[in-house]
Amino acid sequence: MKHHLKRQLRRLATERPYQIVAGSAAALVLASSGVVLATTDDTPVRQETAAAVAELAPRTDGAVTRNQARIAGSPSTSPSATSAKPDPDLTRAAKPKPPSTKVLDYTYQAQISYWNCGPAAVRNALSATGIERTQDELVVPLRATENGTNSAEDTTRGLNQMVKGSPYKTRMIPGAPTSAQIDQLQADIVNAVTDGRAVVANTVGTGVDTDGGWHSFPGGHYIAVVGYKDNGRTVRIADSANPATAAYWKTTADLANWMATRGYSA
Repeated sequence: MKHHLKRQLRRLATERPYQIVAGSAAALVLASSGVVLATTDDTPVRQETAAAVAELAPRTDGAVTRNQARIAGSPSTSPSATSAKPDPDLTRAAKPKPPSTKVLDYTYQAQISYWNCGPAAVRNALSATGIERTQDELVVPLRATENGTNSAEDTTRGLNQMVKGSPYKTRMIPGAPTSAQIDQLQADIVNAVTDGRAVVANTVGTGVDTDGGWHSFPGGHYIAVVGYKDNGRTVRIADSANPATAAYWKTTADLANWMATRGYSA
């Protein structure tokens, strides 16, 4: 019997690894039960091997199934399994679109002397925000003299002394305005007026309004921009120079050219 088992084991050694294990197990079972394997025919060996494999397969399948269950039940480490934080840009409320037309409520006052158009323009602009100041009260903040108010830097400083938060900024147009400067002026006026603030512009030379009226100031002049229409392509002017022409419309492009070499507070 021992020699017989050795021959069977040597024969199984040529099979695949799983057949070695299955054949060894089958040989031990048959030896213990007293069954003699044939030496001249391989069929009984293959049958027993198949039976042994079939007997072992459920155990292997069970182990795989249990492993799969453990893997399936384990927590996922994939980044997609973690909850993502909301994007603050998506949760932030969108800024409302400005109206296509807006004109501020303001109180008009003509300038009280030939040189103080700066204080008069700032006074008219402040009235749109509910701040009432006299022209005389604004002479010192603007550093105005009989020679006038020096530049838009002075009107910006004076306005920011009166308006909470100092929202005004100066923009200069050193020469003939570019397309970008005209677009910037339009955007600045729309933003300021939408915010409830008038713009103060320092002009020079002659400007023509949309009705064909001429407004000529060779030495320079300050006006207030108190509204707009056509999404800012046309603006409303409050002009302290003459009560007869206290207000008129002007295209933004013409206003930009009227301010060439000067600037504005917005």
